[in-house]
Amino acid sequence: MLLKPNMIVPGEDSGQKVGVNAVAEATVRCLRSAVPAAVPGIVFLSGGQSSTLATQHLNAMNKRAGSSAPWALSFSFGRALQEPALGIWKGSDANVHAAQQSLLHRAMCNKVARRGEYNDSTEHATAA
Repeated sequence: MLLKPNMIVPGEDSGQKVGVNAVAEATVRCLRSAVPAAVPGIVFLSGGQSSTLATQHLNAMNKRAGSSAPWALSFSFGRALQEPALGIWKGSDANVHAAQQSLLHRAMCNKVARRGEYNDSTEHATAA
């Protein structure tokens, strides 16, 4: 069994802005209090966050939870993985390669965030 929740972020209409670490702290605290250790993994939705912000949140949660977490924290981002690639592709055959590279880059960033090792240099590295 895998859980597929959203991260704990302020509602869109709340007007509140919170930092990446606050989202990680609130989300991990909630998971520790409610999710049994027998659950093998939690795969997050991006919940309308930008691609980069969703990756930053995943990274911060993995840093916070560390190896003491009884479950794996990973991603099941739909929009946050696909949106940049779709924006590049725009239905044009000429843009297929660049869109594929964009999708690969987002997947690689999230792979690194899954280990809690994502940073600005990861984001700006090419997906080559």
